[in-house]
Amino acid sequence: MSEALDDRGRFRVMTLIDEGHRAALALEIGTSLPAARVTRVLSALVALHGRPDAIRVDNGPELLAEVVVDWCATRGIGIHHIQPGKPDQNAYIERVNRTYREEVLAAYLFESLEEVRAVSE
Repeated sequence: MSEALDDRGRFRVMTLIDEGHRAALALEIGTSLPAARVTRVLSALVALHGRPDAIRVDNGPELLAEVVVDWCATRGIGIHHIQPGKPDQNAYIERVNRTYREEVLAAYLFESLEEVRAVSE
């Protein structure tokens, strides 16, 4: 997701859930979320929860990047990309994103990323 701070500075939010357990695993917030950062978050989750058979992702550039594709291939993790314009193929995360946007992002005027992170915790 993409959002703006009170001073109009943009930031991004990456939400990760376990669809099987319907549990939130991570919420990564930053001015940008490059592929290397995505793989760091995924590595931490694999270390904590174990290796998934596959991950379902949208078609964001950070998730299509060779770094992420190679990271998954090296670990034997399949990547299931949803079709562009078909968010219903990723319904669980879309529901989480909608709730997060309504209850956090739309409810506050944030002045800094630290504030976004603190409220999100």
